[in-house]
Amino acid sequence: MPPKLVVVGGGQMGSALVNGLLAAEWAEPSELAVVEPVPERRAALSLEHEGIVVAGAPSAELVGPAGGVLLAVKPDVAEAALRLLGATGARRVLSVVAGMQNQRLEAALPDGVVVIRAMPNSPALVGAGVSVISGGSNAHSADLEWAEEILSAVGAVVRLPERHLDAVTGLSGSGPAYIFVVAEALIEAGVLTGLPRDVSRTLVVETLLGSAKLLTSTGEDPAVLRSRVTSPGGTTAAGLRALESRAVRAAFADAVVAATERSRQLGR
Repeated sequence: MPPKLVVVGGGQMGSALVNGLLAAEWAEPSELAVVEPVPERRAALSLEHEGIVVAGAPSAELVGPAGGVLLAVKPDVAEAALRLLGATGARRVLSVVAGMQNQRLEAALPDGVVVIRAMPNSPALVGAGVSVISGGSNAHSADLEWAEEILSAVGAVVRLPERHLDAVTGLSGSGPAYIFVVAEALIEAGVLTGLPRDVSRTLVVETLLGSAKLLTSTGEDPAVLRSRVTSPGGTTAAGLRALESRAVRAAFADAVVAATERSRQLGR
């Protein structure tokens, strides 16, 4: 009997999704398979995921006509991988390939194959990601539910029309890097003001984590929460004034716009 899901690509994202699906008990190890062409990586995957089938190439026996496929490869090899999948009889493909539009994915597959494009972000590696999904021309509600069920094992899932996927890439796809830059800057600022580096790092990481939890648990607008810790003439007001004088808000907006445009360019 073919596996419930075949993950094509055994890199970080593919492996993270396998881990998430097993942890969520979406499938037993025997119900998952990973296709990975690099022998060394195949050997590592076999050790990491005991009981899972690890193969060097997709096949009709592995995929099966009712089986689902998750495509997690680099963009430069995606179309070749899709052509191989098309020959196996695969009928449904969930793609997490960056920048590749549904139309282009569908063009590399036989007519009628269902394609769902997804944009996850790197916190999916620790089960705290957010993914946006968009169905192709053959996708129906049941297909989107299938994709959502898979990706919810590693975080939140949002459905949007594909025209928004470039903006999603610029915001949440690239967003972790923006947050890491903030973390770097704050840690260095703590050191500059006399704190030991390890203490500064702990304070920054826990502050970011706590602030995110406060946002999610209260449901309050960020501006409301910010105002509550900003006393007139106080220390926070002084710090915020310094940030505003450097146009920090505008810099973040420019970063998202630039990343969105770059995503559009890569998708052409």
